[in-house]
Amino acid sequence: MNHSRRWKITLRAAVLLLIASACHAQVGAHIAGIWASEEVIPSAIHGVLIIDGQKLEWRATISKMSTPVQRNKDAVAFVLPNGAGEFRGRVVNSNTIRGHWIQSPDDINNNRYATPVELRQIGDKIWRGEIAPLVSTLSYYMSIQQSAEGSLTAVIRNPERNRFGRNVYQIDVHGDALSFSEVKNPSQGFTGNFDRITGRLSVSLPDSQPRQFGRIKNEHARGFYPRFAQDETYHYLKPVAEDDGWSTASLSDVGLDPKPLTELIEKILHVDPANNALNIQSLLIARHGKLLLEEYFYGFGRERTHDMRSASKTFAPMLFGIAREHGAKIDIDTPMYSQFPKYKEFANPDPRKTKMTARDLMTMTSGLACDDNNDDSPGNEDVMQQQTAQSDWYKYTLDLPMERDPGGEKAVYCSAGMNLLAGMVEHATGRWIPEFFDEYVAKPLQIATYHWNLMPTGEGYAGGGLQLRPRDELKLGQLYLNGGEWNGRRVVSNDWVTRSTSTQSRFEPVFGVDHEYGYGWHIYHLKNGDRTFRVYAAGGNGGQIVMVIPDLDMVVGFNGWAYGEFPKWYKWQTELVPQFIIPAARSR
Repeated sequence: MNHSRRWKITLRAAVLLLIASACHAQVGAHIAGIWASEEVIPSAIHGVLIIDGQKLEWRATISKMSTPVQRNKDAVAFVLPNGAGEFRGRVVNSNTIRGHWIQSPDDINNNRYATPVELRQIGDKIWRGEIAPLVSTLSYYMSIQQSAEGSLTAVIRNPERNRFGRNVYQIDVHGDALSFSEVKNPSQGFTGNFDRITGRLSVSLPDSQPRQFGRIKNEHARGFYPRFAQDETYHYLKPVAEDDGWSTASLSDVGLDPKPLTELIEKILHVDPANNALNIQSLLIARHGKLLLEEYFYGFGRERTHDMRSASKTFAPMLFGIAREHGAKIDIDTPMYSQFPKYKEFANPDPRKTKMTARDLMTMTSGLACDDNNDDSPGNEDVMQQQTAQSDWYKYTLDLPMERDPGGEKAVYCSAGMNLLAGMVEHATGRWIPEFFDEYVAKPLQIATYHWNLMPTGEGYAGGGLQLRPRDELKLGQLYLNGGEWNGRRVVSNDWVTRSTSTQSRFEPVFGVDHEYGYGWHIYHLKNGDRTFRVYAAGGNGGQIVMVIPDLDMVVGFNGWAYGEFPKWYKWQTELVPQFIIPAARSR
């Protein structure tokens, strides 16, 4: 090949490379910024529910659907055609029907939820109520950044599930086609396409149908930035008083120094979105029985319920204690297997099973082959919930083999075992768990709305997943700090509170912090300066925390979306609390 021809080919290649680079830069300029894909699925069945009992056959009407109502003494129930929803309740008196609406699964939430509803009489044997089921949401926020050299990177935030954690993706452009590869693991990636006409991105996220992303302004990226204004300076506001039982106060009213709390909130507000260690959605603090700090982030708000995850486990021993105090024939030494007589036999028979007690379930010392921190454990919560051979999770757990003797001090984290405790309450009281919770916990704690997730068989699942407003979550801690009373009303005995918050078993230390356990309460010893504070907390995946600090007469509540990032959210309670929240009380 002559030099002239070689030079022409080289020049052509260089021109093509320049054109490709220019196209890459052009597409990069078009797609740099914040993008959002937000999906909201309101329940198809919601709004006004009418129960008409004027005729022999009672009928229920909602969302233009009508169906007969079944009655058994004071119990009333109905199921809509095609399983679109159902109701379970009781006639309290001639004026009131109290019960739960059970919504069907949807494309986002795979399980059913029970939501309380009260129907009031509006005519002779006609009752009216408002159905407000859980609204399913799933959102993704993608930030695409272009470097000075023209390279493109992306981070994706998913507040509901934290699917992408803190991954960073390199973007390669081929025309309008996009290829995303994870920086630390290039084999993990997905593809997308930029539509120049609509100005939208279509992205095929892993394990998902292609999702459409639209460009949004920074102030609308509510799931990406803590607050709309990134440079916002924090200004404290006293919480708003509501008709929910909380008295409110200012920081100065209860002797709290605003400086360390302001510093903490400023840290939450000014995090690096690409490497966020503080994706906290709510922070609430109460002292001396008064709510004094209430802050929300990432588009979260006061009226929105939050999935408590495993923090709601703490309610299971509480329900057990309440049932016991109201005459149910159960106690901490009651043999657990004796409370499930409907099952005639169990797999993996073992004489140690007959020795297992309610206390063993409450303290996570059951001895069953159930370890949520071991993916290979047959009793692992994910394994249980994803298998399809046994829809009855009580039976599934009871059939597990034994790994060790029940009892003792060594705790092994087992959601399925805590769920069995609710099964004992259900058998001993003859009450459906959401109904029992509503009468003996929700109503006395002035909790107006909640969503209790259900097992495939329809029983209330007590291993985690109850949805509450953050203000109502905090009541759990305040109730125990008050020795079992809420606004002067006894909910659970002081003796049960004392037992529940005393050390009953121990987990292995985590990050150098001793980890003790009571009846559903985690117990830590947090150091600040020359003092060590014994605290107890309800805790759940992602940063759902209700912490009680008795020595300071204080309750702290976090909600977050650090799902699957245990080292991150665990430190919110063991590091943020002693660094910023305890000093606010100690300095005055």
